[in-house]
Parts: sequence; C-alpha cells; structure tokens
Amino acid sequence: MMLYPALRLLSGLALLAPALGLPACAGNRAEANSDDAESRIEVQNQGFPDMTIYAITAGGSRVRLGLVNGHSTQRLRLPSHLVGGGQQLRFLADPIGGARTPVSHELFVAPGDLVTLVIPPQ
Repeated sequence: MMLYPALRLLSGLALLAPALGLPACAGNRAEANSDDAESRIEVQNQGFPDMTIYAITAGGSRVRLGLVNGHSTQRLRLPSHLVGGGQQLRFLADPIGGARTPVSHELFVAPGDLVTLVIPPQ
C-alpha cells in the first residue's frame, strides 16, 4: 500500500504537515516484501539556508538524520528503530543560522519507504 501525503509549508508558522510546506511522500517501497529494507528520506532543499534534518518520535525525542545544503537534494537513511511497529514520525528542518524550524505532521513510515520532503524557497 502506498501513501502519498502532501506537505505544504505554512507561512508564518513554518509548520510541516502531511499537506505541508515541506511536501512529503511516504510509500515508494524499495522492496515491498522485505522488513529489512532501509527506509530513507529524500530532502529537496530549494531554499538558500543549509538545513539540519531531524526525525521526531511520538515521545518527542529528536534524532539527527543529517545536513542538506541549500539548493540541493540529498537522501538520508532513517534508522531502523524509528520505522515500522506502528510508530509515527514528524520531521523537523532546522536552518543553519536561522530561526524558522518547520515541523511536519505525523507520518507512518514503514520499512523500505521513501519519504520526500520539499523545503520551498523563502
């Protein structure tokens, strides 16, 4: 089953959501029948600032996934302990040298999924 929640960045509040300013798609399965398949997040940073990307668990823990330079696209691995098992995640994009920190709504990410996060220019 493929999920394609769209994310739009809410101006002013700078929130991400499965209809959020950072569009996200969860569901492109690398290997549909494998629980061992790696899950990844593809971040398309269309803005100028470099962004540190975090996954936020339901309990509020932040897990740093990596850095995505401005005007670039990069795929980051999602740690296996964060995906599947009914756990939902949110993603946070923290700009280097900026105050805006957009956060997505909760998404369920299964093993093998590819989540796409688009950070539009400001």
